[in-house]
Amino acid sequence: MMDTVLQENPLKEGLGGRRRPDPFTFVIFGAAGDLAHRKLFPALYNLMVDNWLGTDCRIIGVARRPYDDGEFRREVAQAIEEHSRRKPDPAILNRLMENTRYVTADFNDQDQYQSLREQITGPDFPKNYLFYLATPPAAYPVIAAHLGAVGLAHAESPEHWVRIIVEKPFGHDLESAVALNHQLHQVFDESQIYRIDHYLGKETVQNILVFRFANGIFEPLWTRQYIDNVQITVAESLGVAGRGSYYDHAGALRDMVQNHMLQLVSLIAMEPPVAFEADAVRDEKVKVLRSIRPFSTRDVADYTVRAQYEAGSIDGEMVPGYLDEPDIASDSRTESYVAMRLLIDNWRWAGVPFYLRTGKRLAKRATEIAIQFKTAPHRFFQQTETPELSPNLLTLKIQPDEGISLRFGAKVPGPEIRVRTVNMEFLYGTSFAGAPPEAYERLLLDAMIGDSTLFTRKDEVEAAWTLVSSILHGWQRARGPIPTYESGTWGPEEADTLIQQNGFHWRRP
Repeated sequence: MMDTVLQENPLKEGLGGRRRPDPFTFVIFGAAGDLAHRKLFPALYNLMVDNWLGTDCRIIGVARRPYDDGEFRREVAQAIEEHSRRKPDPAILNRLMENTRYVTADFNDQDQYQSLREQITGPDFPKNYLFYLATPPAAYPVIAAHLGAVGLAHAESPEHWVRIIVEKPFGHDLESAVALNHQLHQVFDESQIYRIDHYLGKETVQNILVFRFANGIFEPLWTRQYIDNVQITVAESLGVAGRGSYYDHAGALRDMVQNHMLQLVSLIAMEPPVAFEADAVRDEKVKVLRSIRPFSTRDVADYTVRAQYEAGSIDGEMVPGYLDEPDIASDSRTESYVAMRLLIDNWRWAGVPFYLRTGKRLAKRATEIAIQFKTAPHRFFQQTETPELSPNLLTLKIQPDEGISLRFGAKVPGPEIRVRTVNMEFLYGTSFAGAPPEAYERLLLDAMIGDSTLFTRKDEVEAAWTLVSSILHGWQRARGPIPTYESGTWGPEEADTLIQQNGFHWRRP
């Protein structure tokens, strides 16, 4: 037991009943990069604060940069100081640093993997291994193949384990995703592969399942008989933020829709799983993705909108347009905004449109799921001062302020019958007296204990890419200019037209 008083995680009781991770060796490829510094090392520190990560675990950073152990530890400590959600406790930070080492290596040099093997199979290192690929996607199959070649892909004995975490983007289209899956499966079993999507680690996203299946109030209403439409918004006020080279090859559809947004669709629309177990949950998510009506070339034109941001004002500051950003081709047709209408052809959701939109340089940063219910069947208050009532709306707010709100009508005090729309809200920060853990904390802990529920499976990835690739193919055949929208607005007029065709309007987060 640590002699330093550990800070309590306000949501830790929600992790009750789960076992502590076995002692393990955590090897981070790309440990000198931005992801490791901003997310992974702060997450490891906070897991140690909450007593989930013990001093019997070892951390090895692997990258090309020529650090020694001392230089690397100072870099890691500084990253935790800058990015941790808690101010670092020196005693706990020192414990983490004592178990952190660094290896300078070229990812293409197999001799260096042999040296890594000799080090981490030594007597000072636990025999369970968790490999994290915080590298460019092109390195994934290279690292996996070398790990297999030196005998690090499988455990030495039945009581030990080996797992590998792969970051997004997982492929560039359906063909490349299938190829990457095949390359990884040449070395690792599917049960060893943890494809990480940090959105699934957010508390509100996880709470979708609890909200639906642990409450008798909502699940009976979660059908086409009562729900009119669903809107999912992922809005960012930032531009490409120095990632122009990457973003211009990806675009909003690949960067946000294929992974984050389709994950949200599947969680909202899935059937109740037979158990809260990894494969049971993921089976139902895959069924949703396979039930989404495929896009023909004409459907892509009718049911999707893509656009690029132009110069405008964000928070009173003038910002450049997409084509004027560094590392963006002057004739680029890459979308910084996408909106679409999805239909899910199954018994529960037939006829209920799911509207998705995401974009850069929008009016504000906000991610939410808005579920609009159908209006009351009888206009009971037609002869009163409130003849028209707003439909009930359930909103799951994912960022920046995680929580849930329910909009409903209530009578205004007084002798007349007047109805006003009011909101009943739940916020994590106020209800649990503290900020929820970061997404990477939950996901790293799950990988450490072998729970793959919140990680995407092979067939899930390929089902998502099947849908997205059909849209990409339709866009490739399109002619004419790409619509634009002014920075600081909510997107192009074409997106408003898309949703208004069915009598709906975009909700303003």
